[in-house]
Amino acid sequence: MYLSCYSQDLNNVKANLVSGKIEEAKAEIYKLSSDPNSKENPAFWIWKSKVYAKIYKDNNLRAKYPGSETIASEAFTKYVALDPSMKLAKDFGVQDAAFDLYSTSFNQGIRTFNTKNWDSSLYFFKYSVEYSDVIFQNKWSTSAMAFDTTSILYAGYSAQNAKKMDEAYIYYSRLAANKVGGKTNIDIYRFILVTNSDRKDSAGFYKYYPIARQLYPNENWIEYEIDFIGKYYNLAGKTAFYDKEDVAGTLTSVKYLHFGDMFVNLSKEDKEGMDSAKIARYQAKGREAFKKAFYKDQTNAIAAYNAGVVYYNEFNIYNERVMKFYTLLKDFEKIKTVDAKVKNKLANLQSSYRQIVAPFKFVNSALVESGAIKNNDLNSYDQKITDAFNKVYQVNDKVIDKTNEFENKYKDFVNLFDKAFQAIHPQLRTITDSSINWLEKSYYILKDKNPKASFEISSYSKSIDFLSNLYSYKRDILKIENPQESDKMDTKFKFYNSQRVSIPN
Repeated sequence: MYLSCYSQDLNNVKANLVSGKIEEAKAEIYKLSSDPNSKENPAFWIWKSKVYAKIYKDNNLRAKYPGSETIASEAFTKYVALDPSMKLAKDFGVQDAAFDLYSTSFNQGIRTFNTKNWDSSLYFFKYSVEYSDVIFQNKWSTSAMAFDTTSILYAGYSAQNAKKMDEAYIYYSRLAANKVGGKTNIDIYRFILVTNSDRKDSAGFYKYYPIARQLYPNENWIEYEIDFIGKYYNLAGKTAFYDKEDVAGTLTSVKYLHFGDMFVNLSKEDKEGMDSAKIARYQAKGREAFKKAFYKDQTNAIAAYNAGVVYYNEFNIYNERVMKFYTLLKDFEKIKTVDAKVKNKLANLQSSYRQIVAPFKFVNSALVESGAIKNNDLNSYDQKITDAFNKVYQVNDKVIDKTNEFENKYKDFVNLFDKAFQAIHPQLRTITDSSINWLEKSYYILKDKNPKASFEISSYSKSIDFLSNLYSYKRDILKIENPQESDKMDTKFKFYNSQRVSIPN
């Protein structure tokens, strides 16, 4: 029925093809194309596709008639639209149009791929994939393959090298969805997961993440999930995710380690609008995550090291405050006895006034933080300080008369300092001991580990430096209070200080 109007002419096309007269067959197709009935006749389109596929397959004719693959493919598409079951192609044995398009495109794809002409190789492999699908889906091949893995891989490689990442993703994800594995294919799963992270596509990421873990159980896929979490969630989302998993007990040592890093090293965007107290809370949250990472895996030296470093940073903050307090007290000692000689140095004292008043805000903040005074009392303390200094340093003839008043104010300030010291020193000692505890855990794990990775060498070296500093501090503060304990701390200091010269490169 399909060939009723074209029987003789199509026989001529067939005869020319059988005789290898491809150009003559092309001429017969050209004649038929002028017949208005050809447009709706599937026989015309499948034979046209077959003829141009033969042209495409022949090296000389392909060069003589460029674009023959496009004409063949368009004709095949029109044929399928008129005969979706492709019964005609099977009845008359003209499926080889699809085979010629597939094999020639594959070979041309390999040729251009080897010359690193990525756009061209992608162009050809698209045809290779398309027509291999036609062949395998219609079971025209004796192979039991569901699809041509090689064509799809090359199409993905070509697209990726051509920087057409969305197209690469299409080809790679098709293989991943069908759980195509193998040692050489692990990179497609890495590509897919990174792409979904960059796209912030949760559904896509968690569709392929379990497949990747199933096929390649020894790969560190958790790193990819952490990268996704970091890109997908804002800080509030990361915190909620962490808290939920923490309560559920599903976090591994590695995940705790990464979440600790997220919380301790907040991004610039995360910190925007945060006050120092909230940043400190995240530091503490990260520190606890590091500790939990170690409890999950007590060979995880880096988790212990990171916890120790957070404590060490806190030690430096508190110790710096103490040093500022001592400096302020010394400054007060120098100026508290105001006599006639001071009158000639009022200009310098005015400068001292400006330098000294500002740090009191720091003192007051520390007092509030430690609980020595309440936040709502802060303004009154600030005002007392300002008023006192204004009276003392006011440049006029009555300044000497203010000496006694300043002496009284000085005593008030000393009392305030005492409160601050009493609040800060116990915290400082606790933080110092905690830092030592965690840094020593890391030190003893890494001490006997050989060879060490570069990041482990760095952590080991810094642990020794920090421990030397901490024991030096403890030795010094205990000299008067407990000389025997101070000697023990000195022994520890000397031990770690001596280790500095034996750190491996």
